Amino acid sequence: MSVSRCGWVKLSDPVYVAYHDEEWGRALHDERALFELFSLETQSAGLSWLTILKKREGYREAFEGFDLNKVAHYGEADIDRILNSGLVVKSRPKIEAIITNARGFLEIQKEYGSLDAYFWEKVGGKAIINDVADYKEAACTSDISNTITKELKKRGFKFIGTTTVYAFMQACGMVDDHENSCMCKQRRK
Repeated sequence: MSVSRCGWVKLSDPVYVAYHDEEWGRALHDERALFELFSLETQSAGLSWLTILKKREGYREAFEGFDLNKVAHYGEADIDRILNSGLVVKSRPKIEAIITNARGFLEIQKEYGSLDAYFWEKVGGKAIINDVADYKEAACTSDISNTITKELKKRGFKFIGTTTVYAFMQACGMVDDHENSCMCKQRRK
C-alpha cells in the first residue's frame, strides 16, 4: 500500500520523511519546543530546512536544550563557545539572533503568560486548515505572518521576515498546509 505525502518531502531522506510524518503541521504548545522551532527557522534563512534539521541535535546541545532563561542570559563567552563548537551553522549574526530573540520572548511571556498564548491567539486558538492541492501553489506568507513579523521586529527580533514566520506557523501547526491528498491532512478528516 503506498502512502501519499506532500510533494516537497525528499522520500530518499529518512530524517525528512520522519519530520514530515511526525512533526510538521502538528499543533505544538510546549514553550521550549516553540522557542526551539522558532530559533531553528531563523537559522534556515539562506539555507535549506534539511540542513538545519540535520543539525538540530547540535543546536540543542549548543543552546543547552533551548532553555529560554539560560539562552536569554548568554554573553560573549557563550557566543564564542557556540561558534567554536562545530555543532551549528557558523554564523555570528544568526547565533546572536537566537539570544536576542530569547530576550524578546521573555518579555512576551511576561506580557502574554506564555509563547503558546502569544502565537496561538493569532489564529484564534486553532489551526487554519488551507486547501492545498499542490505544495508549489501554497502560500508562503499571510496577513497573520505579516502582523506577527511587524510585532516581533518592533520588539527587536532578528533574522525574521514574514516568510520565516509563516514557515514557523506551518511547522508548529498554526497553519495546516499539508497537501489535500497527504496522509497527514487525511488524519484531520
